[in-house]
Amino acid sequence: MTSATHAFPYLTVLVLLPAGGGLAVALLGAVRDLPRVVVEWFGIAVSLATLGLAIAVAALFATTTGGFQFVSYHVWASGVGVHWELGVDGISLFLVLLAAVLFPIVLAGARTRTDAPSFIAWMLLLECACLGSFVSVDLILFFFFFELTLVPSYFIISGWGYARRAYAAVKFFVYTFLGSAFLLVGILVVAFVHKEQTGVLTFSLPALEHTHFSSAGGILLFLAFTAAFAIKAPLFPFHTWSPDAYTEAPTGGSMVLSAVLAKLGTYGILQFDLRLFPRASVDLAPLLLTLAVVGILYGAIVACAQRDLKRVVTYSSLAQMGFVALGIFAFTTQGLTGGVLLMLNHGLITAALFLLIGWVYERRQTWQVTELRGLQAPAPVLAAVFTVVMLASIGLPGLNGFVSEFLVLSGTFLTHRWWAVVATAGVVLAAVYLLWAYQQVFHGKVDLANSTTRDLSWAERVVIAPLIIVIVFLGVYPKPVLDRITPTVNALVAQVDAATHTHQPAVARRGLAAFHDAQAKTKKPSR
Repeated sequence: MTSATHAFPYLTVLVLLPAGGGLAVALLGAVRDLPRVVVEWFGIAVSLATLGLAIAVAALFATTTGGFQFVSYHVWASGVGVHWELGVDGISLFLVLLAAVLFPIVLAGARTRTDAPSFIAWMLLLECACLGSFVSVDLILFFFFFELTLVPSYFIISGWGYARRAYAAVKFFVYTFLGSAFLLVGILVVAFVHKEQTGVLTFSLPALEHTHFSSAGGILLFLAFTAAFAIKAPLFPFHTWSPDAYTEAPTGGSMVLSAVLAKLGTYGILQFDLRLFPRASVDLAPLLLTLAVVGILYGAIVACAQRDLKRVVTYSSLAQMGFVALGIFAFTTQGLTGGVLLMLNHGLITAALFLLIGWVYERRQTWQVTELRGLQAPAPVLAAVFTVVMLASIGLPGLNGFVSEFLVLSGTFLTHRWWAVVATAGVVLAAVYLLWAYQQVFHGKVDLANSTTRDLSWAERVVIAPLIIVIVFLGVYPKPVLDRITPTVNALVAQVDAATHTHQPAVARRGLAAFHDAQAKTKKPSR
């Protein structure tokens, strides 16, 4: 695996900056009579500085290699083989950017009215944990950050959530903590098997990729890793914590849980399962594909029956994560590229939906569609923005949801045709429940209670604007993102092919190349 280093420790600073900012916010909160606005703007400034670093990493990221770049390597606990090893590749790059973009939006657009310093401090610590998970190359370091996400998430849900927040927080913590126990055992077994074969104890992913496992051993370890990742994502049937957590969390918590933390699960499958256990991944692909399709249909059908806007988005998110898993286990360049791109696009869309729903709740104190009707008349800008995000979630051409779903389905069709055909029903059902929800909330004759609903303020429009701009841009011109994802995906597919002695259809490689060419031609000036 190739790697590239830089003199400046971009990734180390990227991870530690929000942690330091969170500590500073906690100390500022203890200062008596300090205006709340000072703490809020300090937290936003820290998250914007983190975003600036993430943008710098993306700008300097080379598109010619599929290996880790910006590698930062320092001895941490050499006696037990643990090192501070960070790196970013085409899979993790845009997840880092996603987290860096969303946290300033959360702090600016989903503010809390009670104990703002504590809320901001927990959010910045959560940003540190998410970024650390996405850039960790050492498995123990990854596990540390992966587990660290539980602490601030628990306190955000239980401290600022809604009526059943205590139950939701405990359920979230217990489920994900239990899954992580399997992950820790799996990591230790992988490291000690590697030591038996090489005499070197290490938790570095590039080194552990060359570890050989028996067929049964590889399957058991794959299941141990995937148990933790499937719960975190969540994937069907490990999703039962998410409806309560997403619904009872405050707006900012729902945004981060669904848009960022959920990606830790599918990212773990891509980055660790496929690299460490390629044979087991291929052997168990039919099972994972079946669960993915069931999750797509189950999430869509249950979403159709919801009367709570937050739960509609929650079950829609479950269906979308099923599409991500479908693309991953198709084992084609198109499928995996679509899966990575869908993680980014789903994060942007679901964060925007939860933010808009949160703003509706602030105005009407309800998410129930039966109590909301005709909001388009008093709040036309809110309705217009909701329309764009809703259509992106459906997969309308020209918006970001279409490109990723197209790549996932076309890539899956090449190797697992019937799974792709059945999954297509999920796209149709998404149009049903999202259009129905929009019609119930924004159309119809407005009643007295809804007639005074205020429209989006200029501050709210500024907050939501970056998400809308990126949603449209990635729908029209995704090539800059695909150019950076594809080399890593190609290397990963080649690694799986070499380990399993299988090969994806040549049409999969040609198909993605043709898609790139078509995107490039659309940007050429006409004569």
